[in-house]
Amino acid sequence: MLTHPCPCGYFGDESNRCSCSASQIKNYIGKISGPLLDRIDLHVEVKPVKFNDLSDEIKSESSSSIKARINKAREIQMKRYSKDGIYFNSQLRPRQINLYCKIGVQEKAILKNAFEKFNLSARAFNRILKVARTIADLEGSENINAVHIAEAIQHRSLDKKYML
Repeated sequence: MLTHPCPCGYFGDESNRCSCSASQIKNYIGKISGPLLDRIDLHVEVKPVKFNDLSDEIKSESSSSIKARINKAREIQMKRYSKDGIYFNSQLRPRQINLYCKIGVQEKAILKNAFEKFNLSARAFNRILKVARTIADLEGSENINAVHIAEAIQHRSLDKKYML
């Protein structure tokens, strides 16, 4: 699902080109159903790329390296769920989430803080845990750690950023 943060598309852009009023932004964002957003695992904000960023010769991770990491995470998941009739973290049911997405005291505290701050739903809780499990798999970590929970929460909070 693609959406702009406001009618002109520039709200939140560092260029300060947004010409929309607060009420226009609120009405525009209000058209997106909260329950619909709740069913989307990842909310990712993509900022415009600056020319200097395109022209710099900064080394980044290669596509083949990324592909290898993803394939390894997929293998981990397929092996983990071989007796459950599923293949990937996204297919986990609530009962399976309790089994495969166990978190410690620190991780629970981070999650609790996010729920109170962003007023997240039970559905968001499960989605955050599944995304955190995937992030941990991509890092080759057997356990879901605080950094995995924090990153998963960041991928869920985009809708809260634009709610006025």
